[in-house]
Parts: sequence; structure tokens; C-alpha cells
Amino acid sequence: MIRPTDREINTAVYLLRAVQLGLSICDMENLDEGMIIDLLTESVNDTADYQTLASQEDMDGF
Repeated sequence: MIRPTDREINTAVYLLRAVQLGLSICDMENLDEGMIIDLLTESVNDTADYQTLASQEDMDGF
């Protein structure tokens, strides 16, 4: 699991987080920095404890 950090993103932290996601250097050659940051964000969101989920009725009303 990737834990939140207050550290500034630098090359070492960026590469560490990418490896924690299971990305190889070859994988990273096919992704831009923004895509990798999005993957990191989503991996943290996967463990979020959302209070309520929208029902189909909520979505229809939206």
C-alpha cells in the first residue's frame, strides 16, 4: 500500500512510487508523467473510506 507523504516529489520519490505500483522502466517509457501521477492518485483513492455511495436513483436525479 502506498501511504500519503508530505515530501516534495523528486526523481527518487517518483521512481519509488512507480515501482511500488509495479511499473517497470519499460512501462514508464510508454506513459507520460501525468499518467503515472494519475495512477498513483487512484491507487491511494482505492483505500479511501467513502461515507456513502450514490444509488441509481441518485444518479438518475443528477
